[in-house]
Amino acid sequence: MSEIIIVADLGHMKAFKMTRNPLGLESPKIELIRSCAFIEAHAKSSDKFSDSAGRYYVGSGKKGTGAGFGEPHNIESEAEKRLIHQFAEDIKALVLKEGCEKWYFAADSGINGRIIDKLDSSIKAKLKKNITANLTKTTKSRILSRFA
Repeated sequence: MSEIIIVADLGHMKAFKMTRNPLGLESPKIELIRSCAFIEAHAKSSDKFSDSAGRYYVGSGKKGTGAGFGEPHNIESEAEKRLIHQFAEDIKALVLKEGCEKWYFAADSGINGRIIDKLDSSIKAKLKKNITANLTKTTKSRILSRFA
């Protein structure tokens, strides 16, 4: 039976495969099987938009409202929604690829519930423990201690 641990924050995701000794004499061990960074989460507006309109120019006029272009709207929230959807797709692919009967998840409280909500019910059913904490920069032994 395959078990994986997935830890995530808005810009990174790491997946670890957990192996247990069949005799139960030793504590489980984890091995990194996937690590990815989502570049879009770290990109600045100036990196995404090359024209001056995309840089949200504030012109002259009354209270800086002279320019009528480049309003930021909801660009950051839309990018975050796309990242949440991408996390859910990646988690689904990992759980199916590894043939997991159990998987464990940790993500920051700001994104944890939204990622879980995007998952299929069959994938959610295999989730055995969900922690609202950012463990992406934590050592493997500390990650294991949180889930073991």
